[in-house]
Amino acid sequence: QDQLMESGGGSVQPGGSLTLSCDTSKYSYRSSCMAWFRQVPGKEREGVAAIDDEGSISYARAVRGRFTISKDNAKNTVYLRMNNLKPEDTGMYYCAAMGDVPAPYYLDYNVDYWGQGTQVTVTS
Repeated sequence: QDQLMESGGGSVQPGGSLTLSCDTSKYSYRSSCMAWFRQVPGKEREGVAAIDDEGSISYARAVRGRFTISKDNAKNTVYLRMNNLKPEDTGMYYCAAMGDVPAPYYLDYNVDYWGQGTQVTVTS
């Protein structure tokens, strides 16, 4: 089975930055939309950002302008750069593979593979 592995989480003060990485080296989909989701205890997972094979990108309104999703195919890695972090950004962040779907509509499709998650905590 294909696998995804996230890393880069940690604890930062408001206004700080973190970069999350998703190792996709064991994921073999020939065409894929990659996405980041986040979740806090007691709430549903919510979409954060997505990028598809055509280069289209989608962001949740809450993170647009502060977060950047990107990928480095040579390194088989998907990134989520998070700037100006706020306490409400706290949560477990998950990398997700969704197959060949358009990023602007990624929330309309099922996730094929999930990573194990990496914790992000923003607090004073």
